Amino acid sequence: MARNSELDVAYVARLARLNLTETETELFQRQLGDVLKYVEKLRELNVNNVQAAAHGIPIFNVLREDEPRDWFTAEEALRNAPRQRDGLFIVTKVVE
Repeated sequence: MARNSELDVAYVARLARLNLTETETELFQRQLGDVLKYVEKLRELNVNNVQAAAHGIPIFNVLREDEPRDWFTAEEALRNAPRQRDGLFIVTKVVE
């Protein structure tokens, strides 16, 4: 991991075209240093017997069941279309 002195917030801000004040640059430099210290502290943990997980909490699908039902017919969907032909929407070409 890079040392705090190796991380130049002002340089990265220039690359991102961010206009940071000197006070903001110093604040972000300190905050970044604090985050990196915490990461170093986490690296000290022994996680050899910890099973890998995609999420820290159980995730489940909260969507409704997909049930067939009546919907628009093609004619109803095309009814308000500004341009249509042969049962299709006519749109402006956006890819050249």
